Amino acid sequence: MNRLVCTFLIASNLFLIQSCSQPPTSEDTSAQTEHTNDHTASDNSSGHHHGSHNHGTTENSATTQAKLTAPAEIKPNEPAALVIDIQDSEGKAVADFEIFQEKIMHLIVVSDDLQFYDHIHPDYKENGRFEVEATFPQAGNYTLFSDYKPSGQNEQVSVLQAEVSGNSPTTPEVDLNRSKTFDDTEVELTLSQPTLKVGKEVTVMFNLKDKANNQAVKNLQPYLGELGHLVIVKNSSSLTRADYIHAHALKDTSDGQVHFVTSFPESGKYKAWGQFNRNGKIVTADFWLDVQ
Repeated sequence: MNRLVCTFLIASNLFLIQSCSQPPTSEDTSAQTEHTNDHTASDNSSGHHHGSHNHGTTENSATTQAKLTAPAEIKPNEPAALVIDIQDSEGKAVADFEIFQEKIMHLIVVSDDLQFYDHIHPDYKENGRFEVEATFPQAGNYTLFSDYKPSGQNEQVSVLQAEVSGNSPTTPEVDLNRSKTFDDTEVELTLSQPTLKVGKEVTVMFNLKDKANNQAVKNLQPYLGELGHLVIVKNSSSLTRADYIHAHALKDTSDGQVHFVTSFPESGKYKAWGQFNRNGKIVTADFWLDVQ
């Protein structure tokens, strides 16, 4: 039985990334939406974009686009089957990808109010198609940052959107508290400078302690090949690639210390999610940041 599906087509001429820890200053490309009754609907739209980075400007000669196919209605707390097709600017499947950070694709899912975060890994089904089940906890709009690396090209990020049916809850106020407890792990966030400034490099430091004895966590294990991962998203009315920062942990830090270096392209409020592997359990520590 055919199910009605909604296809969100993003002509994502993606920003070539010289360093995941450095966000681009460019605006994201526009999105087009169409409805179809199958997973293979074609679209002739394409985008053209030149991305700039903190390390210099790079011309993006190779463009890709990501097509998201999802159920016509996504309900809160019910698994939704998502299909992501990666194509070139002419709509042809991009078939070959490189593994980076132990996966072929990293899919970062955030609610547009930045209250929800998930980091999942779609399965590659060949010929440019990825499949994954995602569960959205509440009604509202969500943005999906699809991070992947076509063979022979730089890492790229597509921005996709999904809507979950129902009445969206009220967004709580921004909490700038720098110390929080996540299950049995106490996490304190500190910064290498007291005030975050636009374009200024900063070290973001997570200090992890065991809740039971207040001692530094000593059983951190690699997560996706690194000591930790950090995703930061700017609080914006409509999230774009320019609002997304993905940083990686520095090496050779002390027990319970995980450090990241990054910078911020614009002023405003940002939500940061640090992820760490504590003895086989992923700790996700979220904090708000204020950039001036």
